[in-house]
Amino acid sequence: MSHVHSLYIDGRWVDGQDSIANVNPSDTSDVIGHYAQAGVDQVGEAIAAAQRGVNEWRKSGLEQRYGVLMAIGDELIARKDELGRLLAREEGKALAEGVGEVYRSGQFFHYYAAEVLRQIDERVDSVRPGVEVDTRREPVGVVGIISPWNFPMATAVWKIAPALAFGNAVIFKPANLVPASAWALTEIISRQALPAGTFNLLMGPGSSVGDALISSPDIHALSFTGSLDVGRRVAAATAGNLVKCQLEMGSKNALIVADDADLDLAVEAAFAGAYSGTGQKCTASSRLIVTEAVHDAFVEKLIKKLETVRVGHALEDGVHIGPAVDARQLESNLAWVERARADGATLAFGGERLERDTDGFYMAPTLFVDTTNDMAINREEVFGPIACVIKVRDYEEAVATLNDTNFGLTAGIITDSLKLASDFKARAETGCVMVNLATAGTDYHVPFGGRKDSSFGPREQGRYAREFYTVVKTCYVKAG
Repeated sequence: MSHVHSLYIDGRWVDGQDSIANVNPSDTSDVIGHYAQAGVDQVGEAIAAAQRGVNEWRKSGLEQRYGVLMAIGDELIARKDELGRLLAREEGKALAEGVGEVYRSGQFFHYYAAEVLRQIDERVDSVRPGVEVDTRREPVGVVGIISPWNFPMATAVWKIAPALAFGNAVIFKPANLVPASAWALTEIISRQALPAGTFNLLMGPGSSVGDALISSPDIHALSFTGSLDVGRRVAAATAGNLVKCQLEMGSKNALIVADDADLDLAVEAAFAGAYSGTGQKCTASSRLIVTEAVHDAFVEKLIKKLETVRVGHALEDGVHIGPAVDARQLESNLAWVERARADGATLAFGGERLERDTDGFYMAPTLFVDTTNDMAINREEVFGPIACVIKVRDYEEAVATLNDTNFGLTAGIITDSLKLASDFKARAETGCVMVNLATAGTDYHVPFGGRKDSSFGPREQGRYAREFYTVVKTCYVKAG
């Protein structure tokens, strides 16, 4: 067996209780490396180290924190091609998307480095004469971070960067399918001027390492991105210990194509939203709600687009869609195809597993028509390159259909009407809305999150992140 990549606890690289192989989903004969698996006892060690580390880091000067975050961001951006290739190799997204994710991760660190220098408290007059009042924000303390496999670096970073910026210590548990990106990020962080214990990496199964972390009464906050079912368990576990909790969970996003839509733009937005990243993203527009006036023309154009799409090895030039992340995800995708057909949906394109030169988890981009919003495939998150067209009479029915879901992360509309766009922004029951854009793709300096079963707790990203990673203290002073 090759070298095992270690855990990182209390400023030291340490062995785990065992290790796993990280396999390339584009080519299962390609083993990227072996990565240590933490034992449950090591969760306690990391928490104790973080408790010591946060006491030092929270006292660090602003310029020290600024310098650390800038240095991490600088290195990520400088190594975007190398690390983007590693990311695409282990997760399966097309190389250009992997490089872009690493670059965006560097931007997150740069943004929160600047936020370090923008921490301004407030002073107000008291209602009592001679008394001054100021409110200030302080670190919440030890933060547990559990990130998903579909954005191995970006989702982790948009949690880690603000946590460190606001003076907290971090215990980072990445998804076990994508340890290489997490380890590479940790190696960069490990070389910065951070007190021992401020940042810790625990690789391992969610069923043991993750459960021990979310169940601990000794952490102060827990940020999780993953499925709704696991999110509910996280909420229950943290609530029992009164641990602050932030959850980003499932979605069933929709893109409305209105009567007056530019259909070429609609097709590009639908493709980017539903199929980029192999559809493995929480912002994917898996429901395409199309008014009957343009339905047939839109479907025809989208099928022509799908006929030109190249599915293949994530590292090959010209590939639009890479493989599913693993065999289980591919099997789930194919099972959804059969379930949708059994429920009465018409398979208009794709739906099958593909064979390529390498043994990987490839699937054709898939489009269903003649679907209704009450079909299971339009109610539950699929997380694959599958989109369903729902024909509606008009805009009013489109909005009603869009909101008829227990999720509420993103929603989009393609229209040339300012009136419809304004109405849509007001009525879409989601945390993010897009007009004449794909539902996937968000900026790092503004809040991100959803409604209903998609999110719970304070928003992520932008200045809103401080609501989760800090606590407010009110101070009263009587002069003289």
